[in-house]
Amino acid sequence: MVFSIIFLIIGFVLLVKGADFFVGGSSRIATALKVPPLIIGLTLVSFGTSAPEASVSIISAINGLNDMVFGNIVGSNIFNTLLICGVSSLLVPIFIEKSVKKFDLPVMVGIYGVLALFVLVITPFKIDRWEAIVVLALFAAYLTMLLLRAKKTKPPLPLPKKEDNNFPVWFSPIMLGVGLWGIIVGGNLVVDSATNIATALGMSQSLVALTIVAVGTSLPELVTSVVAGIKKENDIAIGNIIGSNIFNVFILALSATLNPVSLAFASAADVAVLIGSACVLLFISLRSDKCGRAHGALMVVLYALYLAYIIARN
Repeated sequence: MVFSIIFLIIGFVLLVKGADFFVGGSSRIATALKVPPLIIGLTLVSFGTSAPEASVSIISAINGLNDMVFGNIVGSNIFNTLLICGVSSLLVPIFIEKSVKKFDLPVMVGIYGVLALFVLVITPFKIDRWEAIVVLALFAAYLTMLLLRAKKTKPPLPLPKKEDNNFPVWFSPIMLGVGLWGIIVGGNLVVDSATNIATALGMSQSLVALTIVAVGTSLPELVTSVVAGIKKENDIAIGNIIGSNIFNVFILALSATLNPVSLAFASAADVAVLIGSACVLLFISLRSDKCGRAHGALMVVLYALYLAYIIARN
């Protein structure tokens, strides 16, 4: 238990510094390549911070740990939307671009809807390989549209001079690599240590997956989005949350192609909360140009209620 707590603290330190380096490097590369930071947030940053979810879910799928696969992804996405966006908005209000309202958020809600259709209607409480392949095809279509959109989007700012930055462009990939290493290693340390502590306390696999593992694998998203928000990189902050959620569903589908995922009856409530959390964010974006502190407080409260529910359920 003592060693687990020590490794947990080390993991947090690596996550914080790794996210700081990753946001700084990705933002500098976005400017240097004249690519909008929003696109960087939706792709590179999202993929990097979702690496812990990918490793945990794929390994769990190979070992037939269905509760871990499903709970990790669904729990992470609910955590991303309600708590990460909520906490980030409480610290610094997050402005939501029109392109996110018109494209990325509806895509996220749509993918959730397809997942719910498969899990609750077509093949109740199971994700077959053919369903997973359909989700993978949808994800490929989303990436294609994202790249086409990036070509049409003008860079928000001209390429800054070298003296306007704290580090040169050539150093950005190094920062990116070091940051990604810190995020992945730190995330794995946090998950492993927290899981050991939770197991010692007698928690079920489902509860561990929806809470400790989900929160642990989402800590990179939390730290990255909060750091991005503090640095006024709002495009990366919101793009990271939405992009990670979409990419996590891709991870779930990829895991199901390796081994079809069977679900418990209680998973229906988790799917409902997943869709509900996305609809809350979509509703906020349609009524306002930013996710303010009041919205953030509401999201945090909703996540607290969900957390209380799953603890009582288990």
